[in-house]
Amino acid sequence: MKIKVLIVDDSALIRGVMKEIINSQPDMEVVGVAPDPLVARDLIKQTNPDVLTLDVEMPKMDGLEFLEKLMRLRPMPVVMVSSLTERGSEITMRALEMGAVDFVTKPKVSIQSGMLEYTELIAEKIRIAARARIKPRTLPGTQGQPASPALASVRNPLTSSEKLIIIGASTGGTEAIKDFLIQLPPDCPGILITQHMPEGFTRSFANRLDKLCRISVKEAEGGERVLPGHAYLAPGHSHLQLVRSGANYMTRLDQGVPVNRHRPSVDVLFNSAAVAAGKNAVGVILTGMGKDGAAGMLEMKKAGAYNLAQDEASCVVFGMPKEAIAIGATHDVAPLHELPGRVLAFFAAHGNRAMRV
Repeated sequence: MKIKVLIVDDSALIRGVMKEIINSQPDMEVVGVAPDPLVARDLIKQTNPDVLTLDVEMPKMDGLEFLEKLMRLRPMPVVMVSSLTERGSEITMRALEMGAVDFVTKPKVSIQSGMLEYTELIAEKIRIAARARIKPRTLPGTQGQPASPALASVRNPLTSSEKLIIIGASTGGTEAIKDFLIQLPPDCPGILITQHMPEGFTRSFANRLDKLCRISVKEAEGGERVLPGHAYLAPGHSHLQLVRSGANYMTRLDQGVPVNRHRPSVDVLFNSAAVAAGKNAVGVILTGMGKDGAAGMLEMKKAGAYNLAQDEASCVVFGMPKEAIAIGATHDVAPLHELPGRVLAFFAAHGNRAMRV
């Protein structure tokens, strides 16, 4: 059964190139093309597509406005394909917040040849989107809400720089990370995060999180001391690693080869945490396609870390957590909304463990 794809873009050139790319794949087919959301609305009813590719800047109705209506009235997997997503990364964050599964940026020059070079990437993202679990989204606006009373009462008793939370995610991870961090108190342990995201988007993502959360969030620069109440996000161009410097934990950036086809890679972060932090860390693996992070999480477990995975029902794509669970790398599996409380409860119960370096 082929994946049915509907293309929505005001550019005839892009529609043609996208159609060529998708129809060249043995497992997918284009069931319709639309120059604007109004035509797309009728084609959705006629063709019942599995995945929608959606431009942002279009006539008659803005792509984000259409996405909001779509996710409220007829939720379905959407991959954003737009030139605006690169120069306006905040628009990308808004699209993901509204429920888009993923995004691809149009090339800056030579669109036709550039898009054809993206064939494998576009096809992979459509395949992932077709498997994604899509749920109706609430409108943005509940930002900055306080943690629930249950979570607010769970505190790290030490406010210690010795304890760490190490997080990895991919597809669906931008919203999962936000939902996780927004519940944490300002005195929580320091946090390192790797989210699969291209260069140019991680800083915008970190800034958005910083505005929403009670902790401080920034794109890692490398060489920073890891502090309680602070989260450091891997930049899109480099692996993020945890290292020791005397009595302190520090961040390190590495522009080495991709691992599991990714840079930044979750495995690289988890492996470094196993070496540098051992039993002082809690590992958290969230929604995402593939197996990046599973092997590294197993190394964390062997080093004494306590590891949790997001459960299948709350994942957009149950790939990375599933792989970590399958190889025995996790201690606990829970819905996303329960993970922050379980992490903080673990630290509260084990806060007096001696640090072993």
